[in-house]
Amino acid sequence: MQITTASAKGVGDENEDGVFTGPSGVVVLDGLSAPKDLPMACLHGTPWLVRQLGARLVALMGDNEQPLAEVLRTAIEDVNAMHSGSCALEQEAVPAATVAMLRQRKEVIDYLVLSDSVLVVDVAGAVQAVADTSVEEVAGEEMAAALAGPAGTPERSARVSELVAVQRRLRNSPGGYWVASTNPAAADHAITGSIPAADLRRAALLSDGASRLVDTFHQLSWTELLDVLDGAGPAELIARTRAAESSDADGTRWARFKVSDDATAAYLSFVPEGAAP
Repeated sequence: MQITTASAKGVGDENEDGVFTGPSGVVVLDGLSAPKDLPMACLHGTPWLVRQLGARLVALMGDNEQPLAEVLRTAIEDVNAMHSGSCALEQEAVPAATVAMLRQRKEVIDYLVLSDSVLVVDVAGAVQAVADTSVEEVAGEEMAAALAGPAGTPERSARVSELVAVQRRLRNSPGGYWVASTNPAAADHAITGSIPAADLRRAALLSDGASRLVDTFHQLSWTELLDVLDGAGPAELIARTRAAESSDADGTRWARFKVSDDATAAYLSFVPEGAAP
């Protein structure tokens, strides 16, 4: 297994994505941004959560006896214990992140996806994407309303804040959608699976800022995205994404919440045992 990664900040003050690699695999996290006009119940913030959760996931996923859902559950519990007494972990307004994980375990490749990060796999020549679209299913109308009109206007910003308030009420609750935050039960709602290692040729883990060329801009297919990663690497994928974003600076051609989002991509290629790399 060979891993290459790249990550770049979008329009925010700092990159709220994270990519973490270890001997057995890789983790990509996409921290959920919080509008400045909405209060937070945690002193640490989203980048802190991403750093701490990513480090724990990489450390724990090396235990092949633990399913990835249990790895995620334990990592959330561990990070909860790191918060200070001033953090109200039971509140809605706490840091959160989407999760994509891939682990090589002997002759098997395990994966986990929680919320809207994307895993793309090439299994024996058949390319497919794995993503959790539950947030669109429970808040699709509110998301469409928030995206109306050009980006960067006070009206759009107010609608996005209203949407985030709605999403916070729906997060990690029955009938809503699930993300990695302070509730370990989110691990039960992740998409998980395993692929025979001999069948997996290549894979990519993407934050939604790095999957835009396919699922938002419709300039590439998933196969073509893997080809870009294979031929030119994750940094080139992000550069092409930035070029597309720049061509639609007010977000009227391609409606999106951030004109330029944090973008993170990890590309994995698999060399059969005994074959030349």
